[in-house]
Amino acid sequence: MRKLLLTGFEPFGGESVNPSWEIARSLDGEQVGGYLVVARQLPVIWNQALEVMEGLIDELSPDVIVAMGQSGGRAEICPERVAINVSDSPSADNAGVVMTDEPIGNGGPVAYWSTLSIKAMVAAMREAGVPARVSNTAGTYLCNHVMYGTLHLLTRRGLGIPSGFIHVPGLPEQMAPRSKGEPSLGLETQVRGIRAALLACTVG
Repeated sequence: MRKLLLTGFEPFGGESVNPSWEIARSLDGEQVGGYLVVARQLPVIWNQALEVMEGLIDELSPDVIVAMGQSGGRAEICPERVAINVSDSPSADNAGVVMTDEPIGNGGPVAYWSTLSIKAMVAAMREAGVPARVSNTAGTYLCNHVMYGTLHLLTRRGLGIPSGFIHVPGLPEQMAPRSKGEPSLGLETQVRGIRAALLACTVG
């Protein structure tokens, strides 16, 4: 059976949970559109995340790759349109490392477009009753780092594997203690949305 590699990140920034991983492991082993979903966790560590992703590609030979990460403050599930060739954030990774103006792929293009059917994914999630929209910025932290790095790796290897990234909102239990009233979305709803998105990006 064809395989869909679905990744989520480990918790970071002092959190005890990361919704991207909770969604991924909830869908692990499901069959979606003729694909077996294989969930794996990525570290929130600059110099390890892409190494782990490359190892997973070698190990699993996936037919589709969908990476996910949390974006606090977003109210919708957001497939990303583009990743840019820079890692730059004041936020340290889980090893305490800060990146400033660092290229992800030396000699690589300024940006890569997602090769997933992002608008079909958004339409499918909305049809399933889940708030969703296309996003035009994956930021410059680990999420963008993994999206760009994965697409760059696939390009260098000449692998035509559809690949992209989805940002997901925080969970209510994460946002409830915060004073700013940041938006959140329940895990069950997010799982339903991502399931619909995966089906949409595997059609055909």
